Amino acid sequence: MGNYYKEKLSAQKLYQVYDTQIQRISQYLQAEIDFVKKNLSKTQNVLELGAGYGRIVRELAPYCNSIIGIDISKESVELGREYLKEYPNADMVVMDVHNMQFSMPVDIVLCLQNGLSAMRVDSAVIHRILEMLAPGGVAYFSSYSVKFWDFRLKWFEEQATNGLLGEIDYAKTQNGMIICKDGFKAFTHTLEDFKKIGEESGYPYEVQEVDESSIFLIIHKIKKL
Repeated sequence: MGNYYKEKLSAQKLYQVYDTQIQRISQYLQAEIDFVKKNLSKTQNVLELGAGYGRIVRELAPYCNSIIGIDISKESVELGREYLKEYPNADMVVMDVHNMQFSMPVDIVLCLQNGLSAMRVDSAVIHRILEMLAPGGVAYFSSYSVKFWDFRLKWFEEQATNGLLGEIDYAKTQNGMIICKDGFKAFTHTLEDFKKIGEESGYPYEVQEVDESSIFLIIHKIKKL
């Protein structure tokens, strides 16, 4: 399967995904943003991976020096530039996370809303992500808490009902994995997965649950003593 978010779920369709009628999903989405927002400063330069149409970029722009969102979908990036036109310190760039090229290091890297799953990020890509961080920089990765499974499934059912995803294959959808009959597949990273990534990074890290909906892996680019 190709990249689902590039080929089938970009731009206006992706916008509809987040225009959810499920209040608990809206709370989860805002809780992720608020968790990062409280740790930002106006001096920091931020990079968001898999930024879609700039939903998170726009929320965080007032709280940092600059923020760039990258996404593989040209259509999503074009929508994002319009969405962000009133935020001069924010921008969107078409770029594949598996082939990133940035000339200057950044202070904060964000890979939120289960981005590691959506972008099929492996350990080699995570290593390159950490290489882009300036000394003292911080990377934030998030996935779903196991406590959030029922709400997450309802959200994907809403998307399927609205024609944004294919019909859910309930026989295969279980244990954190959601599979649709049109080829869409979403898994999660567990607490243990995040701890392993943190250990392999060689940097200090922490894992936190937020809002009983997200698990965050936070890696600090400071060498262990």
